[in-house]
Amino acid sequence: MRKLPWSDDHPPLMLAPMQGLTNDALRRYFIEQVEPDLVFTEFVRVQQQSRKRVAKAELAEIRAHDSHVPLVVQLIGHNAEALGEAAVRVQEAGCQHLNLNLGCPYGRMTTGATGGELLREPARLAELLTSLRQACSGSFSVKCRSGYDDPQQIFDLLPLYEECGIDYLILHPRTVLQKYSGQADHQLTAEVVQSTKLPVIANGDINDAQTGRALLRETGVAGLMLGRGALADPLLFCRIRGEEPEQLDQDQRRAELGKYIGDLLEPYLVKFCGERQALMKLKDLLNFIPDECLQRELGKLKRANTAERFRQLLAKYFSVV
Repeated sequence: MRKLPWSDDHPPLMLAPMQGLTNDALRRYFIEQVEPDLVFTEFVRVQQQSRKRVAKAELAEIRAHDSHVPLVVQLIGHNAEALGEAAVRVQEAGCQHLNLNLGCPYGRMTTGATGGELLREPARLAELLTSLRQACSGSFSVKCRSGYDDPQQIFDLLPLYEECGIDYLILHPRTVLQKYSGQADHQLTAEVVQSTKLPVIANGDINDAQTGRALLRETGVAGLMLGRGALADPLLFCRIRGEEPEQLDQDQRRAELGKYIGDLLEPYLVKFCGERQALMKLKDLLNFIPDECLQRELGKLKRANTAERFRQLLAKYFSVV
């Protein structure tokens, strides 16, 4: 029987793991403001040294998660024994939901392939998945690309995923070599849904409510994972649920963005221990806001070098009091 970390009364909407971006302060903001059904850590790199399988800071962050919204820890690594031991330590820290990263196009350690690179090594992948399944008492999933260089590879991988006992599959329908170019092929997502009994979560280019609802309606996916679209518009979760309007005028959009960015400033100043680092992290987030009509104002925010100047610009251009 599959162990799924979401209620079956509605399709789950998940906040994607995005390296360098979805830190615990940002996850907390999303939980408080829009309540995703699941949130994921940035990928947790599993080390070769047995004493340091998972960094102490990452274990502390996992222990500190106290929300009713489940946290899924995403692991990235290439050694079956190391991944199994890391899974045990993560569960001892209080998280019972694990995910293996098979999608990162940059995921490689100096000693071996990780992330999307593992799609080139199905035999090793089977070993890793089996080790993690045996070590994981809660839910276990993978987040993968459709293939390394061939999008049809996913159909060869599905039996492997099923036999290794994963509970659900998160599919980003691009190849590893595509990285983020082109368009996510959600016709392929629909074909995968028809080819497996695993619950499939759609990920990739879900940037507006219309796209999200169409995927739920037309492909048979079990749920959606929102990444870049959610960073650009946190209320996308609510818009897909029908709780917020889909269309905004420019003043409304400015006000929503101003509140979003302004609400993150103080938590980031606390988390990142200094104005420079906190502002750098916020500016990374601003890069995911695509509104052409706001790029001039966003550019000014990116050039702010103090928190006070950042606040002044938010007040001036984004209606933040």
